[in-house]
Formats: sequence, structure tokens, C-alpha cells
Amino acid sequence: MASQRLILGIGLAILLVISAASIGLDVRSRNEIEAVDRTLGILKRISDTRPLPRGVESAARAFALTGDASFADEFREQSTALTSALDGLMEAVKTAPEEAQLLAGTKGQVERGVALGAELIRLRNAGDTAGVAALISAGESRTVMDNVGAALARLVTEERRLIGLRTEQSKTYGRALLAIDLVGIVLILVLAIVLIQAARRSSRELQDALSATQAANLSLEGKVAERTSDLAAALEELRRSTAVMQTTFRSMAEAVLVIDTTGTVMLSNPAAEEMLRYRPGMTVQLLRALSNVFQADGTTPMTVDEMPSARALRGEEFDGLEFIARPVRSAPQIHLVVSGRPLRGADGTIIGAALIYHDITASREMEHKLQQAQKLDAIGKLTGGVAHDFNNMLTIITGTTETLVEELRSQPQLARTAELIDRAAERCRELIQHLLAFARRQPLEPRLVDINATVIDIAKLLRPTLGEQIEINSVLAPDIANVHIDPSQLSNSLLNMAINARDAMPDGGKLLFETSNIVLDEAYAAANPDVAPGRYILIAVSDSGTGMSQAVQDKVFEPFFTTKEVGKGSGLGMSMVYGFVKQSGGHIRIYSEQGHGTTIKLYLPPGRGQVEVEPPAPPPPPRGSEVILVVEDDPLVRNYVVTQLASLGYKTIAAADSRAALALVDKGEKFDLLFTDVIMPGGMNGRQLAEAVAKRRPGLKVLYTSGYTENAIVHHGRLDEGVLLLAKPYRKAQLASMLQQALGQ
Repeated sequence: MASQRLILGIGLAILLVISAASIGLDVRSRNEIEAVDRTLGILKRISDTRPLPRGVESAARAFALTGDASFADEFREQSTALTSALDGLMEAVKTAPEEAQLLAGTKGQVERGVALGAELIRLRNAGDTAGVAALISAGESRTVMDNVGAALARLVTEERRLIGLRTEQSKTYGRALLAIDLVGIVLILVLAIVLIQAARRSSRELQDALSATQAANLSLEGKVAERTSDLAAALEELRRSTAVMQTTFRSMAEAVLVIDTTGTVMLSNPAAEEMLRYRPGMTVQLLRALSNVFQADGTTPMTVDEMPSARALRGEEFDGLEFIARPVRSAPQIHLVVSGRPLRGADGTIIGAALIYHDITASREMEHKLQQAQKLDAIGKLTGGVAHDFNNMLTIITGTTETLVEELRSQPQLARTAELIDRAAERCRELIQHLLAFARRQPLEPRLVDINATVIDIAKLLRPTLGEQIEINSVLAPDIANVHIDPSQLSNSLLNMAINARDAMPDGGKLLFETSNIVLDEAYAAANPDVAPGRYILIAVSDSGTGMSQAVQDKVFEPFFTTKEVGKGSGLGMSMVYGFVKQSGGHIRIYSEQGHGTTIKLYLPPGRGQVEVEPPAPPPPPRGSEVILVVEDDPLVRNYVVTQLASLGYKTIAAADSRAALALVDKGEKFDLLFTDVIMPGGMNGRQLAEAVAKRRPGLKVLYTSGYTENAIVHHGRLDEGVLLLAKPYRKAQLASMLQQALGQ
């Protein structure tokens, strides 16, 4: 073995020497080849340059003789090409002193020849024929260019001589390199033969040693095979159990983290990466830095000591610990419930902790939405009940103040006081109408409406109202379906939302109206209990304003809630929009982020048929003379109505309830119209009274009145076909108009 290593070392040393010599010759050969290539390039440049001197001189002479401008252009082109070519040659031969010196002298002659040609052209342009003839006859230009050509010819001869020398030298290096390579190959073959013989001797020795150990191995293999069989069975059982555990662990919907005492995550499942945004290599400290963590109320920050990992590492066992994580970057917050257990070693010391997280964001959001819906419904019921009773009183107030204003025209001071009361009553009436709109108990007058046309009209109205600092744009779907709604309520809703958007953009911004056809699927309906799945018309109003916090969004539809200063908003605008949309069978959602603007989306069910044209406003009704049966349980309201009817020229018969009214009918009292309240005590409401009277006097005309319209004659905010309702409170002119309509005049 030592002799083999010695032979191998000597052979490698000789090979290294041969390789070094080969590399040196190869480098020299390559240098010579590169020199030949450079010389060939120079020859190519000279060949391209040699015709140029004669061309420059010929072009100048031709222009001097003929005056043809094309020869002057040719002279300039040839001069530029000759100068550029000569500069390129000087750059190419700068490493060869003799050629560089020759070209330097040639460059001066080229410049002289170009100058003579330029002088010929100048004399010709100046019309100096004698100067031209003298310069041509002197022949200096041709002599100079011939000298340039001769210099280039000498340079060609020198370069060709150099090519011959370098080519021959390159061949010599190639032959020497080939000889060295052949010697190296022979030496490698000799070394291979010596090593093969040595390897054969070593192989025989190893074979003898292997034969001696095979017997011992055979006995050991029997024992190993027996133990391996038992171990394989145990390993298979362990593998099967491990696979089941891993599959179960990875398929868990809950996020699982197993940490050590330093917070390093030793084990996690895919749910942790999706739910907690955990990535391999993170510690719980890094994971905590991704979010701001709060208690279950969403406002109280959770301290480091209260964190689930800290509690479990202290030895606490807990279940149902709730907290909210708000990512520091733009990602939705998550509501989590976590269980924790400490992990202990053999001696009972804590060596880590196991944490299991469950995402309850969806269920908490659903609970929140249900609570909001229940709260708004309860407020609506309370609002509707108050508005009903208040409307009765307001009917008397508005009617009385209207009469006072007319009667006190001759007393200006008292008339102004009465007008103030009248305006205040009108404000109260508008307030009640907004409350009824929120409570979804206002009487609607729906018809098929072209949504796009309505939005366009509102946008035109808003441009002078909102000011130049608000940019108003519209993106309207061309194939939008018509909607069966009250157009005035829709216009009021869009105006309210636009004004709120303006207030949210004190320094100006953008307001965008959008319409489109949309389908709300079962999944959306499951997440929003107050909406049924199906086709809807979407109207979206977006602004680039200050946006709303979640706390504001939770209260924005409540009556009298406002974020504006005192005296700058009633807080009824959005509650009116909410009630109108709900009463129309629709759905409303707000999407807003503080500092990023707000989008309010109205989803309205599509209608069928063609858009109805709004009829022109009727002329003021004339005074009447018919007899009217007034049925009203409130004596104040009843006396007010009788007074108002008398002032309009009508005769009246009054009754306090349905029983008294039927007694008058059965007695034979003659009247032309039944004017009845809807809700009355005594077991019979206004609708039932009208039906009972109709049986006794078929074809009798009826006009209903009510301050609370969710009753027998109104279903989901819409009046029954052919039913006339005068909503309380009302003005004298409204009363007169409805009476004329009810009497068919």
C-alpha cells in the first residue's frame, strides 16, 4: 500500500509539471491567435479606408467643375467617413509604435487634403473660377491623397508581414502543446497499469479477510433478524398511532400552540397559521406583536401578565378566556376563546404550556347584529306608540294655530307670535314624520320608479347645494331594474345621506352614487338575519370623508343620535332612511373606516311593470257643502275637526265611537261621507265601522284618519287598494283636498 501511494505521488507530480507547461504554452498560443485576429481586424479597416482619400478628392474636384450640389454632399460624407476611419485605425494600432507613428503622419496629410477640397468648394460657391482653375492645376490635392493611399498601402504590407510571423509562431506553440499532451497521456496509462496490479493484490487480501468474518456475521444475522421482526411490529404500531394523531392534530379547526418556558413554539397545527397568522420560527412574543390585544369588551387592553401564554406558564389552568386581537396592519379583528394548560416535567416543574384557540368572531358578530336589530325594533315600537298619541294633540295644535294666524292678521304683534307657534308645530309634525319613518309606520305611496333617473336628478340638485369643494360622480348600471317604492321618500333618503357625507368632508372630497343589480345569496342572508335571499337593486352612496368608528356605526340608525354639534342636526336623518328601507322590504348596510370614508348601501327589491309618471299637482280644492259624519274618540280632536269642517262649508254630525255612529246610521241620519279615526275603543275600529255602515248603506264614501298607521287599513306601510287615509297631523288645506278626493270631486 505504501509503494502504491509513492508511485501515485510521483505520477501526480510529473502530471502537475506537464500540466503547468501545457497551460503556459496554451496561454501563449491564445495570445498569438488573439494578435492575429487583431491584425486581421486592422487589415479590414485599412481595406475599407483605402478608397476614401481618392473619393474625397474626386468629389471636391467634381463639384468645382460641375457645381452639382450632390458632389458637395458626397465630399462632406466621404470626409467624415475618412476622418472617422482614420481615428478608428489609430485606436486599433495604438499598442504598435511604428504603425501608430506612420498613421500620425498620414492624419496630417488627410487633414490637408480635406482642407484643399473644402477650399475648392468654397471658391466654386464664391464664383472664383480663376482660383478654382489655379488650385486644380496645382495638383496638390491629388498629390496629398495619393500620399495617403501610399501610406495606407505600406501599413497593409506591414500588417500582412506581422500576420505571417504570428501565424507561424502560433503553429509552433500548437505543435509543442500537442507533444506535451501525448507525453501526459502515456504517463497516465503507465500509472493506471501500476495501480491496477496493486489493486488486484489488495483485493485478494481483502477477500481472505471477508471470508473469515462471514461466518461470524451469519450467526449474528439470525439473532438480529429475530429482534428486528419484533421491533418492526412495534414500529408499525407506533407509526399507525402517530399517523392517526398527526391527522387528527392537523385537521383540528382550533389553533394549537405548544410552547416552552421562553415562549418558543415547539409544535403548531395549520389552523394556527390561518387563525393566528403564525409562521414557523415565530415566538409568542413575535406573534403578540402582530396585533393589539384587548379584553372581551374590545376596549380594555390586555396586559402581558394577563396573556394566555403567561398565565399557563405560571401554572394556571383555564378555559373560556375571551379576548379580541386587532392586527396592527389592515386585517379584520378576531374574537378568540382560549384554553390553556401548563406542561410539567418528571420532577413536576413547568417546562412549557399547551394553548388551544377557538375563533368565535362569526358567532359574536351574529349576536351583535341580533342585539342591534332587537334594539332598533324595540325603539321603533316605543317611537310608534308615542307618535300615535302625540299626533292627536299635534293635529289640534296645528289646526288651532293656523286659525289664529288667519284671525290675527289685524294685530301684527300677536300674529307674529301665532306664526312662531305655527312654525314650531310644523317642526313638530316633521319630527313625528321622521319618527314614524324610523318606526316603519308611515303611510307610503309606492309606485314603479326609475332609480337611475332619480339618482341623476338628485345629483343635479346637490351640485349647487354641496358646493364646489365636493366632487359628485355617478356610476349607474344601464340595465337597472325599476323599484316599487315611494319616490319622495327615496329622494329624501338620498339627500340625507348626501348631506351627512358633506358634513364628513369639511375640506372637500368626493361623493359617488352607484346603482347595480345584485343577488344576495343564502350565505349573506345567514349572516344578516334581517334580509331574505334574492335579487335586489343596489344604491350605494360613498364619500371620502372622515369615516365612522364601530361605536358610531352601532348607533347611527337610532333616533336623535348625532355626532354633530348641538343645534346642527336632529339625529333623525339616518333613522328615517333606515325605516324607509325596511318598510319598503329592503336592507341597509354601512361600511366605514375612520380616515378612509363611508359607503352606505341600500338594497331594494325590484318591481314589475313600467315606470309610473307622477301626476301633476291638483289645483286648490273649492269649498264644500256636503254632510260629513265625524267619528273620533278624542273630544279635543273631534271638536277641532268639526270646527275645521264648518270653516270649509261642510255640515257635520259627530260621534264619539263606533257604537254611537251606528246608532246614528240606524236612526236614519243622512250624510255624504264617513270621516273616521282608525283606532278607537269600544271593540270596533274604524275599518270595521266602515264595513258595518257599508252593509246598511252600500256605496257610502269613507275617509280614514290616523296618527298611527300600522293598523287594519295599512299592511307593511302600504294602503289597501282604494283606501284613502289622511295622516295626522294635517293642515286645513290637506283636509280640504282629501275631502274633495273622497267625495269624488
